[in-house]
Amino acid sequence: MDPQTLGMLLFIISEVMVFGAFFTAYFFIRVVAGDHWPAQGDELPKLIAGVNTAILLSSSLTMHWTLEAAKRGNRFAMKAGILTTFLLGLTFLLIQVNEYVHIGFAPSDSAQASIFYGLTGLHGCHVFIGLMLLGFMLIRIFRGHFTPHEHRGIEVPGIYWHFVDAMWVIVYTTVYII
Repeated sequence: MDPQTLGMLLFIISEVMVFGAFFTAYFFIRVVAGDHWPAQGDELPKLIAGVNTAILLSSSLTMHWTLEAAKRGNRFAMKAGILTTFLLGLTFLLIQVNEYVHIGFAPSDSAQASIFYGLTGLHGCHVFIGLMLLGFMLIRIFRGHFTPHEHRGIEVPGIYWHFVDAMWVIVYTTVYII
Protein backbone atom coordinates (compact mmCIF):
# COMPACT_ATOMS: atom_id res chain seq x y z
CA MET A 1 0.00 0.00 0.00
CA ASP A 2 1.37 3.39 -0.92
CA PRO A 3 2.09 5.88 1.91
CA GLN A 4 -0.56 8.40 0.80
CA THR A 5 -3.38 5.84 0.90
CA LEU A 6 -2.17 4.43 4.21
CA GLY A 7 -1.99 7.94 5.65
CA MET A 8 -5.55 8.70 4.55
CA LEU A 9 -6.85 5.42 5.99
CA LEU A 10 -5.13 6.10 9.33
CA PHE A 11 -6.57 9.61 9.35
CA ILE A 12 -10.05 8.22 8.66
CA ILE A 13 -9.66 5.77 11.55
CA SER A 14 -8.90 8.69 13.87
CA GLU A 15 -11.96 10.55 12.55
CA VAL A 16 -14.14 7.51 13.18
CA MET A 17 -13.01 7.75 16.81
CA VAL A 18 -13.97 11.43 16.95
CA PHE A 19 -17.42 10.65 15.58
CA GLY A 20 -17.57 7.74 18.03
CA ALA A 21 -17.19 10.18 20.94
CA PHE A 22 -20.11 12.24 19.64
CA PHE A 23 -22.25 9.13 19.13
CA THR A 24 -21.41 8.02 22.67
CA ALA A 25 -22.75 11.33 23.99
CA TYR A 26 -25.81 11.00 21.75
CA PHE A 27 -26.63 7.49 22.96
CA PHE A 28 -25.94 8.43 26.57
CA ILE A 29 -28.49 11.25 26.41
CA ARG A 30 -30.98 9.25 24.43
CA VAL A 31 -30.75 5.80 25.99
CA VAL A 32 -29.12 6.06 29.42
CA ALA A 33 -30.74 9.33 30.46
CA GLY A 34 -33.99 8.26 28.77
CA ASP A 35 -34.65 11.73 27.39
CA HIS A 36 -37.18 12.17 24.60
CA TRP A 37 -35.60 12.53 21.12
CA PRO A 38 -35.74 15.14 19.83
CA ALA A 39 -36.45 17.29 22.87
CA GLN A 40 -40.10 18.15 23.48
CA GLY A 41 -41.23 20.85 21.06
CA ASP A 42 -38.35 20.28 18.63
CA GLU A 43 -38.97 18.91 15.16
CA LEU A 44 -36.27 17.54 12.87
CA PRO A 45 -36.75 18.12 9.12
CA LYS A 46 -36.53 14.45 8.10
CA LEU A 47 -37.68 14.96 4.51
CA ILE A 48 -35.21 17.77 3.78
CA ALA A 49 -32.42 15.78 5.41
CA GLY A 50 -33.45 12.75 3.34
CA VAL A 51 -33.21 14.72 0.10
CA ASN A 52 -29.87 16.08 1.31
CA THR A 53 -28.73 12.50 1.94
CA ALA A 54 -29.60 11.57 -1.64
CA ILE A 55 -27.61 14.57 -2.86
CA LEU A 56 -24.55 13.56 -0.86
CA LEU A 57 -24.77 9.91 -1.90
CA SER A 58 -25.01 11.03 -5.53
CA SER A 59 -21.74 12.88 -5.04
CA SER A 60 -20.09 9.58 -4.11
CA LEU A 61 -21.17 8.16 -7.46
CA THR A 62 -19.78 11.15 -9.35
CA MET A 63 -16.54 10.93 -7.35
CA HIS A 64 -16.21 7.29 -8.45
CA TRP A 65 -17.02 8.36 -12.03
CA THR A 66 -14.17 10.90 -11.82
CA LEU A 67 -11.66 8.28 -10.69
CA GLU A 68 -12.75 5.79 -13.34
CA ALA A 69 -12.49 8.51 -16.00
CA ALA A 70 -8.94 9.25 -14.84
CA LYS A 71 -8.03 5.57 -15.11
CA ARG A 72 -9.37 5.54 -18.70
CA GLY A 73 -7.76 8.87 -19.61
CA ASN A 74 -11.13 10.47 -20.35
CA ARG A 75 -10.41 14.14 -19.58
CA PHE A 76 -13.94 15.39 -20.33
CA ALA A 77 -15.53 12.84 -17.96
CA MET A 78 -12.93 13.69 -15.30
CA LYS A 79 -13.81 17.38 -15.52
CA ALA A 80 -17.55 16.74 -15.56
CA GLY A 81 -17.32 14.26 -12.69
CA ILE A 82 -15.25 16.42 -10.35
CA LEU A 83 -17.28 19.54 -11.10
CA THR A 84 -20.53 17.65 -10.44
CA THR A 85 -19.12 16.16 -7.23
CA PHE A 86 -18.05 19.59 -6.01
CA LEU A 87 -21.43 21.15 -6.81
CA LEU A 88 -23.34 18.31 -5.12
CA GLY A 89 -21.18 18.63 -2.01
CA LEU A 90 -21.64 22.39 -1.95
CA THR A 91 -25.40 21.96 -2.36
CA PHE A 92 -25.44 19.54 0.59
CA LEU A 93 -23.57 22.01 2.78
CA LEU A 94 -25.76 24.98 1.80
CA ILE A 95 -28.92 22.98 2.54
CA GLN A 96 -27.44 22.02 5.92
CA VAL A 97 -26.75 25.68 6.73
CA ASN A 98 -30.28 26.59 5.64
CA GLU A 99 -31.60 23.85 7.93
CA TYR A 100 -29.70 25.38 10.85
CA VAL A 101 -31.19 28.80 10.11
CA HIS A 102 -34.77 27.52 10.03
CA ILE A 103 -34.77 24.58 12.46
CA GLY A 104 -36.25 26.49 15.40
CA PHE A 105 -33.89 25.52 18.21
CA ALA A 106 -30.37 26.46 19.26
CA PRO A 107 -27.55 24.37 20.71
CA SER A 108 -28.12 25.99 24.10
CA ASP A 109 -31.80 24.95 24.28
CA SER A 110 -31.26 21.35 25.42
CA ALA A 111 -28.74 18.55 25.61
CA GLN A 112 -30.40 17.00 22.56
CA ALA A 113 -29.98 20.23 20.60
CA SER A 114 -26.30 20.36 21.56
CA ILE A 115 -25.75 16.83 20.36
CA PHE A 116 -27.73 17.47 17.17
CA TYR A 117 -25.63 20.51 16.30
CA GLY A 118 -22.46 18.77 17.45
CA LEU A 119 -22.91 15.70 15.27
CA THR A 120 -24.27 17.45 12.20
CA GLY A 121 -21.83 20.33 12.60
CA LEU A 122 -18.87 17.96 12.91
CA HIS A 123 -20.00 16.29 9.74
CA GLY A 124 -20.48 19.69 8.06
CA CYS A 125 -16.87 20.57 8.92
CA HIS A 126 -15.77 17.35 7.26
CA VAL A 127 -17.81 18.21 4.17
CA PHE A 128 -16.15 21.64 4.08
CA ILE A 129 -12.70 20.05 4.27
CA GLY A 130 -13.76 17.61 1.55
CA LEU A 131 -14.89 20.52 -0.62
CA MET A 132 -11.47 22.12 -0.24
CA LEU A 133 -9.85 18.86 -1.36
CA LEU A 134 -12.29 18.63 -4.27
CA GLY A 135 -11.50 22.24 -5.17
CA PHE A 136 -7.77 21.47 -5.36
CA MET A 137 -8.56 18.38 -7.40
CA LEU A 138 -10.79 20.42 -9.70
CA ILE A 139 -7.97 22.88 -10.38
CA ARG A 140 -5.48 20.08 -10.99
CA ILE A 141 -7.84 18.23 -13.33
CA PHE A 142 -8.47 21.37 -15.38
CA ARG A 143 -4.69 21.90 -15.58
CA GLY A 144 -4.22 18.36 -16.92
CA HIS A 145 -2.29 16.90 -13.98
CA PHE A 146 -3.74 13.37 -13.97
CA THR A 147 -3.13 10.47 -16.33
CA PRO A 148 -4.30 6.85 -16.46
CA HIS A 149 -1.04 5.91 -14.71
CA GLU A 150 -0.89 8.74 -12.16
CA HIS A 151 -4.21 9.50 -10.49
CA ARG A 152 -3.41 9.14 -6.79
CA GLY A 153 -4.35 12.81 -6.36
CA ILE A 154 -7.92 11.79 -7.20
CA GLU A 155 -7.94 8.43 -5.48
CA VAL A 156 -6.75 9.47 -1.99
CA PRO A 157 -9.07 12.49 -1.54
CA GLY A 158 -11.81 10.31 -3.06
CA ILE A 159 -11.38 7.87 -0.17
CA TYR A 160 -11.95 10.77 2.23
CA TRP A 161 -15.04 11.91 0.29
CA HIS A 162 -16.54 8.41 0.42
CA PHE A 163 -15.87 8.34 4.18
CA VAL A 164 -17.71 11.67 4.59
CA ASP A 165 -20.66 10.29 2.62
CA ALA A 166 -20.76 7.02 4.57
CA MET A 167 -20.53 8.88 7.89
CA TRP A 168 -23.51 11.03 6.90
CA VAL A 169 -25.62 7.92 6.29
CA ILE A 170 -24.86 6.87 9.88
CA VAL A 171 -25.56 10.37 11.27
CA TYR A 172 -28.78 10.73 9.27
CA THR A 173 -30.07 7.28 10.19
CA THR A 174 -29.21 7.66 13.86
CA VAL A 175 -30.25 11.26 14.46
CA TYR A 176 -33.13 11.79 12.04
CA ILE A 177 -34.68 8.36 11.48
CA ILE A 178 -34.26 6.16 14.56
